[in-house]
Formats: sequence, C-alpha cells, structure tokens
Amino acid sequence: MRMANIIVLHQYPGLAERMIKTLHHPKFDFYLHLDKKVDITPFEYLAKLPNTRFVTGRKRVTWAGFSQLEAIEAALSTIFSSGRSYDYINLLSGQDYPIKPTGDIYAFFEEHTGYSFLASETPPSPWWDEAIQRITRYHLIDYRFRGKHRLEKLLSAFLPERKPSVPLQLYGGPLAAYWTISAEAAVYLHKALAESSDRFFFKHTWAPDEFLVNTILMNSHFRDHIINDNYRYLDRLTGDAHPKILTMADLSKLGSSSRLFARKFDPTVDSRILDRIDEMILYRKTRV
Repeated sequence: MRMANIIVLHQYPGLAERMIKTLHHPKFDFYLHLDKKVDITPFEYLAKLPNTRFVTGRKRVTWAGFSQLEAIEAALSTIFSSGRSYDYINLLSGQDYPIKPTGDIYAFFEEHTGYSFLASETPPSPWWDEAIQRITRYHLIDYRFRGKHRLEKLLSAFLPERKPSVPLQLYGGPLAAYWTISAEAAVYLHKALAESSDRFFFKHTWAPDEFLVNTILMNSHFRDHIINDNYRYLDRLTGDAHPKILTMADLSKLGSSSRLFARKFDPTVDSRILDRIDEMILYRKTRV
C-alpha cells in the first residue's frame, strides 16, 4: 500500500514540517499545496524533506470558495503526473496532526485497501437545513471587487433559487472537507470536477469543499466501497464556522479517540499540545 498525502497550507511551515516528519514512512509521500497568495520562500525548505514535493500550478485560495477545490485539483494533477502508483490519496491541512502511530495508520489503510473514507449526511438534517442556502443562493466568494456582498444579496433576492442542471442526492456535512479515498476514486473525482456541466454552478456556491466531493463520489459506482467515516477528530460542537483550536484541555479526549488524525492545532494558541501527543499517544507504543 502506498499513500499520497496532500497537505494544503498557508501558514506555519514548522507545523507542516513536524507533521511530515511524524508521518514519515517509506510508503507515504507528501504533496504540499501552498496558497498562491503566500510567499513560498519560508516554505521552500520543506521540499528537502524525504518524499516531499510542492504541487505545481498552485492556486490563490479563498476560504469557503471553489478555489479550495481547485487547489485539490492541482494537487491531484501533480500526483497523477508523478509517475508513482498509489492506493490512497489522503487530504490533510497544514494544521492537522496524527493521533495514532504512523505504523498503525499504515496498517489500517492496508487492511482496507480499495475502500474510501468520507463523512457525510444527507438532507434533511440540522446541518443541511442551514447549508442548503450554500447552493440555492448566489455566492461570489472567489471574486475580488467592491460591492460583491451587496451584489450577492441582490441576486439572491430577485433571481430564482439556483439548482444544478443534473439533480443529485446531496451528501456533505461539518466533517466532510477532509477525507481519504482510493486512487481509483481520486481519478474519477478529478475527471468529474474538470468535466462537470455544472462546474460554473458549483463555482458560485459557498464552501463546496464540505459537500461537492462527497456528492460526486456517493452518486458514483464507488458508493458501495465508501465508509461513512473520515477518521478525523474535530470539535465542531460550538457551531462556529471553524473547528475549535485543540489545546491541552483536549489531550485526554485525543488519547481515547479511535480517530487517526486530529485538527485544528495552532502553535500561537497552545505550543505544548503536540509535545504531549508525541509523549502520551504516538510514542507510547509502536507497531511494526
């Protein structure tokens, strides 16, 4: 089993370095997408780490914009042109960290080769009751001009509700943005994103990374090999748009969790938590 790990990041090169070193494995490769808005100079040294390279054609990413999916598309293109064969594509952010030893993570996916792992729910649900306006209203997230928010409101007030040309069962949720999928599913996803007749439609939705990948794959022939769990630990209980920053107060929950990865960490908020994860969880035991 060989895995390509996409890491999307825009800050904290030291945190990304630490995650890559902690996840070091001869069968794990790392593809870094750095937001094009960010100066690459402080990050360039990361490419010197084993099995690590930068994504070519990096994108200018806007939070909640379709540009987040364009960054993933660029990463997949780089992976597919690498000349290496993979069993899994794993999407991480630069503020993630493993909460299981690397050997255990490798063994888990080796035991489940051919399956994909996404966290989804379908409407009606409390999340979808609020999120459906991401699709039905008009959003101009990735545009940069004065008055765009006013224009969004006017378009949504006076034009009919938006609907994709091809009706699909919707899948998504607050945990949906990060996933691990089979290489075959990744090829299908990449092609579907590029060739979809509704690409223009989805470019004008809000936070499509939380529903579009899941909707595409769950409406495909891969659905019977998708497990509804992404094995990420996130705290979204407050209902905020961003997950809670994990601190020392969360250590016991992380230690007892069955998840493989956790997010979100911020060294400017709590600089001790990763040291304690290393000491209490990752290096407490090893698996060969």
